[in-house]
Amino acid sequence: MTLDRRALAALLADEQARFREANPRSVALAEAGRRSLLHGVPMPWMSRWAGSVPLYLDGARSARVTDVDGHEYVDLALGDTGSMPGHSPEPMVAAVIDRLQTRGGATTMMPTEDAAIVGAELQRRWGLPAWQFTLSATDANRFVLRMCRQVQRRPKVLIFQWSYHGTVDETIAIADPATGEVVPKPGNVGMPVDLHHTTKVVEFGDLAAIEAALAPGDVACVLAEPALTNVGMVLPPERVSRSSRDDRDGPRMTTPFWPAVEALCRETATLLVYDETHTMNASPGGCVSAWGLST
Repeated sequence: MTLDRRALAALLADEQARFREANPRSVALAEAGRRSLLHGVPMPWMSRWAGSVPLYLDGARSARVTDVDGHEYVDLALGDTGSMPGHSPEPMVAAVIDRLQTRGGATTMMPTEDAAIVGAELQRRWGLPAWQFTLSATDANRFVLRMCRQVQRRPKVLIFQWSYHGTVDETIAIADPATGEVVPKPGNVGMPVDLHHTTKVVEFGDLAAIEAALAPGDVACVLAEPALTNVGMVLPPERVSRSSRDDRDGPRMTTPFWPAVEALCRETATLLVYDETHTMNASPGGCVSAWGLST
């Protein structure tokens, strides 16, 4: 069956016209935004909207958002997990008002008692002994990669094909399907250094490829989402096997994927970092807790 590209383009144009007709205020705001914002939006990915312009929002409550044209939507993104309790829950609103109106000071650049309380709760949920705060998940990943390189004295990070770790330069990479070489993700430009010097990329779930990538001892850490979340939800394999060192023709007993990766990291003295930005909603302690992973 041959895909009729012209018919497809006509259908897309028709749907975009209907979208623009139904969202005149968003269209007007998008046009106004182009006078002061790059591509007319605060962040570049917002311009990649199927309707040709992004929806401009007027408000959000609980799990719903309302756009400037009065349409209400169920919000399945919830601020990229930043609003998992819902938008503007009353206890949070009360706490913010108390901080700003009663005690004052939202950006004092000094610690508060609340910081230690939050740190203790994170420690309880994820089992890690010490915490630092950042302004975004991207910043957190940059922070942890620098720490891993400092401790390990190794130059590279291992990531999985089509994983997502924010705008960290070393992670905006894929393995070229034709050559296997590490190259920038499509559309990514201006990389500061050749990714060949910083990054290794393997297919998610390919234990043999992970083992080969870690064998040279030049990977400071494996940076991984417990499940891929930016190309749909891709769960890890339930069971994987690995060739025996004593008998290369015979497989070891199969094991769940992540415990096998953890074992490889221990054997090669490689750090393993679980990026739970998106998977933290698997349980109060994220996938690490729900799946019994190591911390």
